[in-house]
Amino acid sequence: MRVDAFDFELPAEAIALHPVNPRDEARLLVVRPGSDSVLLADEQVRALPDLLATGDVLVVNDTRVIPARLLGERRRETTSARIEATLHKREGDSRWRAFVRPAKKLVVGEVVHFHADGVATVLEAEVLDKSESGEVLFGFRRSGAELDAAIATVGTMPLPPYIAARRSRSATDDADYQTMFARDPGAVAAPTAGLHFTPDLTASLERRGIAVCRVTLHVGAGTFLPVKAEDTADHVMHAEWGEVGIEAAAVLNAARAAGGRIVAVGTTSLRILESSAAIDGTIAPFSGDTSIFITPGYRFRAVDLLMTNFHLPRSTLFMLVAAFSGLSTMQDAYRHAVRAGYRFYSYGDASLLFPAAIESGAA
Repeated sequence: MRVDAFDFELPAEAIALHPVNPRDEARLLVVRPGSDSVLLADEQVRALPDLLATGDVLVVNDTRVIPARLLGERRRETTSARIEATLHKREGDSRWRAFVRPAKKLVVGEVVHFHADGVATVLEAEVLDKSESGEVLFGFRRSGAELDAAIATVGTMPLPPYIAARRSRSATDDADYQTMFARDPGAVAAPTAGLHFTPDLTASLERRGIAVCRVTLHVGAGTFLPVKAEDTADHVMHAEWGEVGIEAAAVLNAARAAGGRIVAVGTTSLRILESSAAIDGTIAPFSGDTSIFITPGYRFRAVDLLMTNFHLPRSTLFMLVAAFSGLSTMQDAYRHAVRAGYRFYSYGDASLLFPAAIESGAA
């Protein structure tokens, strides 16, 4: 499909620069595709227990955002130049792939010196490889837990570019940009649908007989990259590491067998579930990389409902929700959201999406 089919008008004032407090007071647009027209309902996230049914299972992503934005310099004889690196995928105990600005003048084999607040160097990395797109493979001179600790000292949590470009960091961002489920460090962007949950909300879900199940997908910085291709068939997704544990797979298969629905909290949870699912929808334990790219025509196997935030025009995430509920349905839903004053993107409001009817010939 042409990428411009997924474009839409969005006023700048619709982009949320701060989250609501408490988190579960965010608005929730319920989207039910119909045979003739889409059915929309304006709710709040805290109404979620009443919108679901006993036996349903919410699947959340328990990845934890790391301080992946690093500032440093390359040094050559008497000259030096500042660089900014955003780590996006770990490749081993001492290796990370990163997007670097400026990357053009970096040379394979040279060493970059990262520091905190312009003081002494605490972390060094060799440029092992680089691509024309600005992606660099760094080999750090520390590894494992020692490297993690150094990154925590040197780095800062990267805010999405559409927030960072419009305001400076606030004292609350480190907490605001982390879900209550965050446990497994490795993401460089938050699984933002999970930001809406609070202990009170999860307790209400539990009383209703709705379980919460954890999976992991370490969200990479590639989630913010624009789709530069003109056709979706020519776009290549960056790989991200994820895991569906043995216990999680068993819980989800049992819930499905008992008539419950699997509700993915966020596109990241959906992508790792679909990566682990067989053709018949059975979910198997999974651990490894996934670069699954979901566009209209995809036959969903593992997920029955999707809770997700409002996404960028022409983004892979808007393509995914269009695949789930239908492109015309989501165009109608987003037009309504703009008119009704919903807040967009990472710190914005959420939607609860029901699937479009399965069409013959879908793959």
